Amino acid sequence: MHEHLCVTRWFDPVVEAVGHDARGWYVEAFWLPVLGPTAVALARRLADGLDRRPDGFTVEFVELSASLGLGDKPPSATAMLTRALRRLDSFKFVALDDAGGVRARTHLPPIHSKHLRRLPDVVRSAHHEWAEAQLNRPIDDLARMRARRLALCLLEEGDDTDCAERGLARMGVPTRLARDAVTWARDRHLQAARAVTELTSSA
Repeated sequence: MHEHLCVTRWFDPVVEAVGHDARGWYVEAFWLPVLGPTAVALARRLADGLDRRPDGFTVEFVELSASLGLGDKPPSATAMLTRALRRLDSFKFVALDDAGGVRARTHLPPIHSKHLRRLPDVVRSAHHEWAEAQLNRPIDDLARMRARRLALCLLEEGDDTDCAERGLARMGVPTRLARDAVTWARDRHLQAARAVTELTSSA
């Protein structure tokens, strides 16, 4: 591996609409037994870094290893972090290149049935209960949540509100729902911008 990792965001509107935040409860409950704790901790760390620096960031390999509790002494620390990266790459949660670049997802997809079957009974039961609860939610609530998440992703990618609304329409989101989602996402952006301004002023 290289001395530095250059991390950029792997944007996939479908996964970001139906998937789960890498730092969320779903990933910890259901993906952790499949990926292992080191890979999940790494996925969270990369997602958190991309939240703070959406245009990407560079981190020293040894520094990242130490921050995950893997130590800073090659070759053992380097080997463990490399395994975690390759583990995420094998599931297509990150994409590695030969120049030390990493494209990382901030959201992970729902767990596949083939992995679910291998989980302990108690975890499978918990997933079944979660899935049943999702089925019992009103369809309008689910559609609104997914449309809003998509709209937020599009605005974060630099689309203006008109482009975001047209993008949602191309994905099959009804016009009224698309307009509501874009308005909600725009307000979230404005709130975040005000919070940053206030934080900067107080500092």
